Amino acid sequence: MEMEAGSTSASSGGTQVHYHLPLHSRAFYKFTQQNLPACRPQLTSAWVIAIFLVTGGLFIPTGLVCLRASESVVEIVERYDVECVPETYRSNKVAYIKNSLITKKCDRLIKIQKHMKAPIYVYYELDNYYQNHRRYVKSRCDKQLLHGLEYEHTGSCKPEEYNGGLPIVPCGLVAWSLFNDSYAFVRETVEMKVNRKNIAWVSDQKHKFGRNVYPFNFQNGSLIGGANLDPDVPLSEQEDLIVWMRTAALPKFRKLYAIIEEDLVADDSIEVHILNNYNTYSFGGKKKLILTTQNWLGGKNSFLGIAYMVTGIICVFLAIAFALLHVKYPRPQGDPTLSYWNMKNNIS
Repeated sequence: MEMEAGSTSASSGGTQVHYHLPLHSRAFYKFTQQNLPACRPQLTSAWVIAIFLVTGGLFIPTGLVCLRASESVVEIVERYDVECVPETYRSNKVAYIKNSLITKKCDRLIKIQKHMKAPIYVYYELDNYYQNHRRYVKSRCDKQLLHGLEYEHTGSCKPEEYNGGLPIVPCGLVAWSLFNDSYAFVRETVEMKVNRKNIAWVSDQKHKFGRNVYPFNFQNGSLIGGANLDPDVPLSEQEDLIVWMRTAALPKFRKLYAIIEEDLVADDSIEVHILNNYNTYSFGGKKKLILTTQNWLGGKNSFLGIAYMVTGIICVFLAIAFALLHVKYPRPQGDPTLSYWNMKNNIS
């Protein structure tokens, strides 16, 4: 007896019984029985080889374009944490950085090798600095950054929580360790204009830092950490702090310091006046100053181009290998006698 659409059957004692499925469950029945219409492409040897060849043909040129774009970025890296320490303190850098009587001024001369078109981005780079440490990341209060003293629950900021009986604004180790080195650039005895604005994410300024929250009691207690903040400027305009508070995921990271809005010509000599205040010597860290341009791909980073090229070369290699195997060991498509189980039965 034929079954009606959307029904099942079972036999009991030689009698066949029909069970009709409700209309609303027929779609689910088709899904559970894997009867839904689907695309089942037959990936023949020719299709597989063609797919790998096309993929390699697309990825290799894309990788070359990305590498070319990365190489067109001009980048200058200047490490200064060792050279800015006086010779007499090279063996004890921690004593140098902690001694407030020793000047921390340092002058470095940078030679411009290639023409750098504005805007030129100034970064500072720290190495061996674990901003992603669990206790360090937790020592902050995001709601206080937005609402100030209106939010009183700042227990997550320990050990930098209170100052003079009031919660520190902003509280926590992340804010307390704010980077406090500074840079000034001089070309031919004229100080270059450096823009310290528009270096933070606009979304952070508007939605994470309050317009009416002022750091009135920050870094003026007995325990001094990194940089100071202007108590007359709200947190939403303290862009150095906003950039620093976006913690890095890796121990080596860069953060935007400023933007130079004039071109630097090849063979120019730029004198950099540095205040080497930040203590990276206690934990064996490194400090570098970065001057770089950008293009449509971003900053200098060859990883994307190399990844595209390696993937493309692997695809081409696999296509050639599959083609050689197909020529040497040809196999008719859809021949059930060549299946694994049939060949196993024939052997036995």
